[in-house]
Amino acid sequence: MLTSVLAGLSILIIGDSHLTVPYYLIDSLHMGLERQGAQVHTIGVCGANPGDWLKPVKGTCGAAERRGDAAVQVLDVNTPATPIDQLLARDKPDLVVIVMGDTMAGYQQATFPKTWAWQQVTALTQTVAKANTACVWIGPAWGTEGGKYQKTFARAKQVSAFLSSNVAPCQYIDSLKLSKPGEWATTDGQHFTKSGYEAWGKALTQQLAQSSIVQELKKK
Repeated sequence: MLTSVLAGLSILIIGDSHLTVPYYLIDSLHMGLERQGAQVHTIGVCGANPGDWLKPVKGTCGAAERRGDAAVQVLDVNTPATPIDQLLARDKPDLVVIVMGDTMAGYQQATFPKTWAWQQVTALTQTVAKANTACVWIGPAWGTEGGKYQKTFARAKQVSAFLSSNVAPCQYIDSLKLSKPGEWATTDGQHFTKSGYEAWGKALTQQLAQSSIVQELKKK
């Protein structure tokens, strides 16, 4: 069933550090979609916020890229995000998938920077919308509390609720609904072990295949 839905679709995936290591979502989600017949191009930039995809902002902690079934290409630590308008013009994807949430959650801050986050999110979604490209935004998963980034379940829930209400016209996939808090083991509270990324990627592939936005694309 999934093959017939995703077959032939061109998908561009952009996002933060969850796409920057060979066994992260750049493997499980990317190849999950590829195996269902989609043509996938994934680019991840560690620490990237939505606004970083509008103009080149020098990266600070690594990046990676993958096309089709080729191996993951780990890029220089200072590689900037390629502006989304350039990527859309070059790839002409049927669907853009944005994986972002943890980087703008402000886990180490007392309060969630809502106004700043709204400006970041809407700037990116409006740029995608102007290109008349369908879009899905994938929010953060639970992870585990504490660790290097001081992640908390309460803030993850707050960020997910914010994104759900503010990423339109992109459709939102709530990753919190795909597992129980703490179910997927992490290495630092925020990034998962290989089994965690495999579970997340598999669940996301199913969510995308079943999404109404993909169903509509197949009718065109």
